Amino acid sequence: MAKYLLLKHYRGAPAPVNDVPMDRWAPEEVSAHVQYMEDFAARLEQTGEFVDSQALAPEGTFVRYDGEGRPPVTDGPFAETKDLIAGWMVIDVDSYERAVELAGELSAAPGAGGRPIHEWLEVRPFLASPPTITE
Repeated sequence: MAKYLLLKHYRGAPAPVNDVPMDRWAPEEVSAHVQYMEDFAARLEQTGEFVDSQALAPEGTFVRYDGEGRPPVTDGPFAETKDLIAGWMVIDVDSYERAVELAGELSAAPGAGGRPIHEWLEVRPFLASPPTITE
């Protein structure tokens, strides 16, 4: 079994087919979307393929160490993940092909008008072991 991260993006991926931002959906459309995600996760729990999933709030701060006695740096010339990542699901599956199959199914979650979003999801494998350094 191998773990994969399925990333849901706010921006940065190609536009989905049903490209209406969630903040413009009716409450029942948001509820249907969340229910789809919960049902999908429950089905994967039954097969032993589900590890975790979380939706992210839009608030967030970048922080890094900036030296002893100096305040941390909290901004920079880069896109912040709060602008890019909406949430994730971690799955533990037998193959990359299965991860892609599940990501495709997850991308069909309903959106505005109850129509599938067909959003692009990023599929990232977990690092199984530290990278080998060759000299």
